[in-house]
Amino acid sequence: MLKSLELKDWLHKDLSKLDKVLLVLATQDEPISVAKINEISEAAGFRAMRKWNVSATLSASKGRAIRTTGWELTEAGKLHLRDLGVSTISPAAMQVAVDLRKYLSDITEEQTRVFVEEAIKCHEAELYRSAIVMSWLGAVDVLQRHVHQNDLAAFNAEAKRVNGKWKPAKSQDDIGKMSESDFLDRIEAISIIGKNAKAQLKGCLDLRNGCGHPNSLKVSVNKSAAHMETLLLNVFQKFA
Repeated sequence: MLKSLELKDWLHKDLSKLDKVLLVLATQDEPISVAKINEISEAAGFRAMRKWNVSATLSASKGRAIRTTGWELTEAGKLHLRDLGVSTISPAAMQVAVDLRKYLSDITEEQTRVFVEEAIKCHEAELYRSAIVMSWLGAVDVLQRHVHQNDLAAFNAEAKRVNGKWKPAKSQDDIGKMSESDFLDRIEAISIIGKNAKAQLKGCLDLRNGCGHPNSLKVSVNKSAAHMETLLLNVFQKFA
């Protein structure tokens, strides 16, 4: 979560011993030894760490770092460093979260607000799979509510035309019984969203499905930001 070049500046700030050792751990994606911690610190121009009892410092970290095959940062440690201002999220990627926060005050439905606010917090905390899932839930909630409040008759007519077994929806929960992919097809057919917007939203749905199930998929800050920006421009700004 911290680039090696940035470590030099952080290690020479007025911080506690623990914070400085945690900062070194934040440059690594895997557990490292005390010797490696000292090596990284010295390479960043901070030689005093070699005189410290690094293991004792980390053992007293209250769960911010743990020892497995070496010392590694925990989620609690990452959150602690984020509170200090350490983050790899670029200003551009962070701007998506900032823009979404602007819309929170305009979202009157409590359920939608919860989804969106949690998505923002996950993105800021670098929990990108969770951010993708929660922002999608918020967007679908917005679209389903819009249909229920404004275009229910047209939606039911189109749904019935495509599937004769469709039981006309009366509530938003009824709309939710339709698969999300089919739902996007139906609302595109009645011109709530356009063809290109539907294609973008289906891409978001595919990503959400990948992130919402146990698998080895990895997503980056940029992927999360792009997903949330698509939803911001095509759903939240237009319908929330």
